[in-house]
Amino acid sequence: MNKVTVSRKAHFNAAHRLYRKDWSFEKNDAVFGKCNNPNFHGHNYELIVSVTGEIDKETGYVMDMKILKDIIKSEVEDAFDHKNLT
Repeated sequence: MNKVTVSRKAHFNAAHRLYRKDWSFEKNDAVFGKCNNPNFHGHNYELIVSVTGEIDKETGYVMDMKILKDIIKSEVEDAFDHKNLT
């Protein structure tokens, strides 16, 4: 049987700060620029999760997309959305 790939897209927002504690603020600012902001710096992320497999003859699914959505929410969105990554 042929394999098919299905994908689900998700979005989340998170912040980070790039810096080294052993460097001065000036050096961190020169190297990391706006990513060195002490109040952090945010991004919008897009995540695409793909699953490849054979189509189930009974359901017509490779995977139930609601289950995939729930996994993405519990494993990625709940953990990272509107959080500081550093």
